[in-house]
Amino acid sequence: MKPKEVLAFAKENNTQMVDIKFVDFPGVWQHFSVPISELEESSFEDGYGFDGSSIRGWKAINNSDMLVVPDPTTAVMDPFMQHPTLSLIGNIVDPITREKYARDPRYISQKSVEYLKSTGIGDTCYIGPEAEFFIFDDVRFDQSAQHGFYHVDSVEGRWNSGREENPNLGYKPRHKEGYFPVPPTDSMQDMRTEMVIEMQKVGLHIECQHHEVATAGQAEIDMRFDKLVEMGDQLMWFKYVVKNVARRHNKTVTFMPKPVFDDNGSGMHTHQSIWKGGEPLFAGDKYGGMSEMGLHYIGGILKHSRAICAFSNPTTNSYRRLVPGFEAPVNLAYSCRNRSASIRIPMYSNSPKAKRLEARFPDPSCNGYLAFAAMLMAGLDGIQNRIDPGEPMEKDIYSLSPEELAHIPSTPGSLEEALDSLKEDHGFLLKGDVFTEDVIESWIEYKMEHEVKPMKLRPTPHEFELYYDI
Repeated sequence: MKPKEVLAFAKENNTQMVDIKFVDFPGVWQHFSVPISELEESSFEDGYGFDGSSIRGWKAINNSDMLVVPDPTTAVMDPFMQHPTLSLIGNIVDPITREKYARDPRYISQKSVEYLKSTGIGDTCYIGPEAEFFIFDDVRFDQSAQHGFYHVDSVEGRWNSGREENPNLGYKPRHKEGYFPVPPTDSMQDMRTEMVIEMQKVGLHIECQHHEVATAGQAEIDMRFDKLVEMGDQLMWFKYVVKNVARRHNKTVTFMPKPVFDDNGSGMHTHQSIWKGGEPLFAGDKYGGMSEMGLHYIGGILKHSRAICAFSNPTTNSYRRLVPGFEAPVNLAYSCRNRSASIRIPMYSNSPKAKRLEARFPDPSCNGYLAFAAMLMAGLDGIQNRIDPGEPMEKDIYSLSPEELAHIPSTPGSLEEALDSLKEDHGFLLKGDVFTEDVIESWIEYKMEHEVKPMKLRPTPHEFELYYDI
């Protein structure tokens, strides 16, 4: 929509409020609302002022005035507000220079697409994430000087098979057996369908929904692939809708990769392809039906995976999932069909339009704008430098001997390792001024100061079990 069309759309829907949404540095939506009388055609150029120093990872307090300029193409009615509310996603702009803000994750994703076009390699990057999540009935956590704990619970949790529920009806998925029995074992079918319906209201194209592998309400809803920036927007709507539908049912959702011990974590397998002039570029006669370009793209992803993890697996909890020998694909190899490799070439269809790669190591705690841009930049580096991905891995990696595994690189073992990798390997991200040195340095500093170092200072319950009687 254009600005004038947005105003007409708002009038048609009897809009009373306008909600302006934008994403902070780590990847959480922020918002404020104005009465509809405050939205004019000029608002789409003038923007709205706010304090950037209060947003995580952004301006210092002595340089904090910023503008959010709504993007008219993002206009939809928010399905969760009591009063008719028009929702607009905004871009962040400096009020003095009118330049877009380099730390705005949405702007970084926009620049990655512009860089793709400037290379002449292609004009469109399609992204298709499969974000998994847990639906819980209760979550409690606390940490102070002398105690710390977390507690999550779900009516589906296998640990509740002996609980007095007046009556307890059973049908609680066993660990690693939630993929995917019918109701009543799958007790959340209707809720996931409600999530899909609300997603469709805001323009998301949904392909399927289902229970996932873990007990305790693990779920997956798959969006149809879309252009990179648009998919960044859609992932934000996805999380917003899922959380708010769960809230309607007095439940809570988390996109933490590993909230439950001893069962599968939540990943975000991310499908990717490049097109030019409406034609797919990754289909060919090489391994897995890929083109040489597609294999070089894979080579770039594999070469830079450890640095990419700083954006695609950006939490300390991410590395509770990425543990060698367990279900997550930590080994940096590629294959057709083999789900133990970190890069898979799906073989569901022979259509050239369906030819793509699937990066299996990312997780849904990421800021999609940054993670998608980082993967695209790595893939482009692979194409530009003709990076050979090596031989495909056809064996089940989980069954390899230690001697065989020693020759296969793996993802970082911690967030700190990922940040160190990013510090050493980020030149590919700086091309086209997509990521800047300031963005890289600020990301590393923010993550170290707010997540890595605080986690190091705190004892965990299991440490008491291991060490209290030493």
